[in-house]
This record gives sequence, structure tokens and C-alpha cells, in this order.
Amino acid sequence: MHVLFVCTGNICRSPLAEALLRRELDRRGLDGIDVSSAGTGAWEGTPASEGAYLVGLEHDLDLSSHRARLLTRERVGESDLILTMARHHRLRAEDLGARNRATLLGDYVGLSGDRAEVADPFGSDIEVYRETYEQLEDMITAAVDRLEREGNEA
Repeated sequence: MHVLFVCTGNICRSPLAEALLRRELDRRGLDGIDVSSAGTGAWEGTPASEGAYLVGLEHDLDLSSHRARLLTRERVGESDLILTMARHHRLRAEDLGARNRATLLGDYVGLSGDRAEVADPFGSDIEVYRETYEQLEDMITAAVDRLEREGNEA
């Protein structure tokens, strides 16, 4: 299975989500799930934002090798589950052929309304990045719970 996280620039939210999912899968010893991220408006090769990088380091996540990737039809086609940070990201993934494989991360873990979206911290102070990290950490834990549950049902 391949999980793809999508945000706008692929330098803040989706790289953090990708790193968090990798770590949680590793902690639980879950194999067979590949993880990547991309952005609907990413500039290929851009490193993680300073805020995401610093907050990642605070939580033992190293984003130093992350480089932004643009969301493309090919990347969508390679993905089994596409988890987006905002509704407009899901719509873009669907435009690129995702159909029923794309969903808002918050919806995937049972949140609703505005709580289902992860706001973009880009350009904000470090405290906003920390809030984004905490929101993503909770969502990723719940997402892995669901992935694990569904994997056991298969």
C-alpha cells in the first residue's frame, strides 16, 4: 500500500505528516506501507520550511533531506490512499485521477467541519508550527489505528 500526503507547497504540513506516519508505522512494526508527500503548488526541490524543520527536530524528526515534489497524475496513480490537508487539495487530487482514493486527513480519522482541515502554518511563528505538529500527531495516530484495523480485517 502507498499513502500519499498532500498539502500546498509540500514544505510544512505534508512532510511532517509523512515523517510522523513513518515513525508511527515503525513504532508499531507495521510493514507493507510506503509513504510519500507532494504539494498542489510545490516548487520541486524546495527544502522543508524552517518552522517545520525546527519543530520536527524538537520531536526527533529529521526533515533535512526532504525536498518538495509537485502533485502529478503519475504520483496520484501510484498511490492507494491520498490524505489531504484541506478540501481543495482533495479536489486537485481528484482532478488528477484520484477518484475514491483521496480524502481529507481529518475526515479519514473521523473529524468533521473545520477540525478536519489542517491550516497552513507557512509564514507563521514557531508556536503555530507547534500547534500544527500536535494536530498532525493526533491525526496520524488515529490514521494508523485505522490502517492497522483495516489491515487486520483484510
